[in-house]
Amino acid sequence: MSFTRWWTETTAALGDHVPLPLVALLLVLATVLAAAGWYTYPAWVPRRFPRPRRLPRLRRRRRPPRAPRPRRVDTDAAVDPESPQPTGPPAHHVSLADRLAAEGRYDEAIRERLRGMVRELSDRGLVSVRPGTTVTEIVEAAATRHPPAGPPVAAAATIFARVWYAQRPGTADHDKQVRDHAATLHRLLTDRPADSSDGAVPAGSGGAVPAGSGGGDGSGEYAR
Repeated sequence: MSFTRWWTETTAALGDHVPLPLVALLLVLATVLAAAGWYTYPAWVPRRFPRPRRLPRLRRRRRPPRAPRPRRVDTDAAVDPESPQPTGPPAHHVSLADRLAAEGRYDEAIRERLRGMVRELSDRGLVSVRPGTTVTEIVEAAATRHPPAGPPVAAAATIFARVWYAQRPGTADHDKQVRDHAATLHRLLTDRPADSSDGAVPAGSGGAVPAGSGGGDGSGEYAR
């Protein structure tokens, strides 16, 4: 069957069920809609198409948080890190300072060397260190009881104050200077006989502050 015959029969069958004026009207409306859509394209096209609904995700089991590693403590935890109060014999502080300096922890090495010097002064009966004693008080007591010990103690206290109180980074040169001051103090105290504990001058009892005690760098801050 040819297309012409099919078109004729289809049109005749459609005319038996639908009036011809209605068909013409529908064709006109379809033409108008198509022309309007072509003219306004792409304004009527949505910019975003609705996204398909996502499937629920499977929740992973979270691992329990790891317990924090215990912090390595080289000295007594009851003593403030900024305090010059010794926690052991002089040899303990010297060996600990050497190990810290080898690890590049010069701030802590300087602190331990000063603590070793304070312990040596205390063992010689020159100072009596109590909790809350400041570096300036230790220098005053040492210079009052044994004046030759004042300069090395004051110089080491100045470096300690700059590093721990003024928050300046310690260097290997600072550590070497404090080590030399500690050696000088040890030599001065070795040549001098030890005093009895009854003659110890408590730190902070007064006295002139030797030059270079580091008061301007925060050495007078209380070691909590």
